[in-house]
Amino acid sequence: MAKGHVSNIIRRLRFEHSEMTQKELAEKAGVTRQTIVAIEAAKYAPSLELAFMVSLVFGQPLEEVFSYQPEEGRNA
Repeated sequence: MAKGHVSNIIRRLRFEHSEMTQKELAEKAGVTRQTIVAIEAAKYAPSLELAFMVSLVFGQPLEEVFSYQPEEGRNA
């Protein structure tokens, strides 16, 4: 199965929500700050459950917060 790239708008959403810190988001989502750092930097793709939790914190649909780009030359 081809790998792709998961991107997100978490940083923007944090700032739109009273400049929420990574630590505050981590506490609300039930993970460590380091996990949020890695997800925000697109170095780690969250589990589906965590992606839903982050989306719920911001009151946004999953597809507004996260997007998936298949690897070039591959079909999704």
